[in-house]
Amino acid sequence: MDIEGYAKRALREDPSNEAGLEAKLASRILEIKHISVEKAHEIAAAVVCEAKATLDVKGDVLSPTFSGVSMGEFGVGSRGIGDFYVHSKLGEVIGKTGAVVDSSQLDDSGVVKIGEDYLVVTIDGIHSRLSDFPFLSGFHVARAALRDIYAMGARPLAMLSDIHVADDGDVAKIFDHIAGITTVSELTGIPLITGSTLRIGGDMVIGERMTGGVGAVGITSSLTSRNRTEAGDLILMTEGAGGGTVSTTALYYGMHEVVEETINIRFLEACEVLLQSGLHKKVHSMTDVTNGGIRGDAKEISKTAGVKLVFEEEKIRALVNTKVLSMLENLKIDYLGVSLDALLIIVPPAYADEILDTVRAAGIKIDVIGHVDKGNGAEIFLNGECRDFTPRFRESAYTPVKKVHGEENPRDFEEMRAAIDKAALEAIEKKQKVLEKIRSK
Repeated sequence: MDIEGYAKRALREDPSNEAGLEAKLASRILEIKHISVEKAHEIAAAVVCEAKATLDVKGDVLSPTFSGVSMGEFGVGSRGIGDFYVHSKLGEVIGKTGAVVDSSQLDDSGVVKIGEDYLVVTIDGIHSRLSDFPFLSGFHVARAALRDIYAMGARPLAMLSDIHVADDGDVAKIFDHIAGITTVSELTGIPLITGSTLRIGGDMVIGERMTGGVGAVGITSSLTSRNRTEAGDLILMTEGAGGGTVSTTALYYGMHEVVEETINIRFLEACEVLLQSGLHKKVHSMTDVTNGGIRGDAKEISKTAGVKLVFEEEKIRALVNTKVLSMLENLKIDYLGVSLDALLIIVPPAYADEILDTVRAAGIKIDVIGHVDKGNGAEIFLNGECRDFTPRFRESAYTPVKKVHGEENPRDFEEMRAAIDKAALEAIEKKQKVLEKIRSK
């Protein structure tokens, strides 16, 4: 619980009720911390004091920007239409970078040119629902970061980590998490070389929640970014058993044995085979089928490259781990809208057979699952019928809590989008003001 944020909201709603707020905060603190009532009230009073001091601040740097739209309402982080829209606005706030690939292109990694080579950099956050399973969160986030580097046609060189544990969390979570990261490190030979460890919100967040991320850096002379996709290309996909998302589904539906299916590095092995053979130089684009599933990837590739993607559902289904697919279908979760941890390879037809043979020779399943046409958007052939293949407002609801929230657009989506547009513009204007002020000095 963010007690500082709670205090600020309460003071905005009723500035005269400090005593009542202090009592309520003390009660909340005692629900989690094993301390005396007196100590809980001391903490609560200090929180109210700090909240009051920062409630009404002035100036370009200190005044926060508000949209009036919450992260959850707009589906940010839920890998659907709302999330994709906010990421496109982030590209606008960042502005022109001069990079070869940056956030405006919706790829999972950024790229800058260094001499004749390309430096590829990425960062992935841990799956929020794996906070109570630190080893799993470390394993899957490390694998995700390396996936993003490999998907650019680059060989990863090193990883870095950032771990934040709330005030009441057990210190051992840090060790368990690092053990998960370094399991991937030792399997791949890619070292974890630096990082940061902090508390979430210092003393102002109570509870045991853990969050953080793993970054990675790699280098290549031949890029496979999404914007290189061309009409006429074939779409290949490797086998997929899911990662953090599928683990989360299995955990919170009590199907714990399915978690074991996700503990592998097949994606990374497939990429390494392509790099060692030099076939990545024949590939136009590679991407990982992660949160938002193939639905989300298709939308992003279509928007970035200005093409239409056409898929065959039967071919995709055959490449999904049977235990994982059975679980998802039994739970009525759309497997096309969640992370499968598979590799999409988009390649000119002339090189498809060679790639298929090479990857299969390494013991990894792979097949052609579609093709690229002129146009925009995406379609999928399902039971002989061609259907629209756009993502929903949120990714497939893969836990009981997510099913309650649903996947469809909220009725006031356009109103929220206008508020977000306004907030993004205000952030850009703030940046310009501060830049001008600093430069004038």
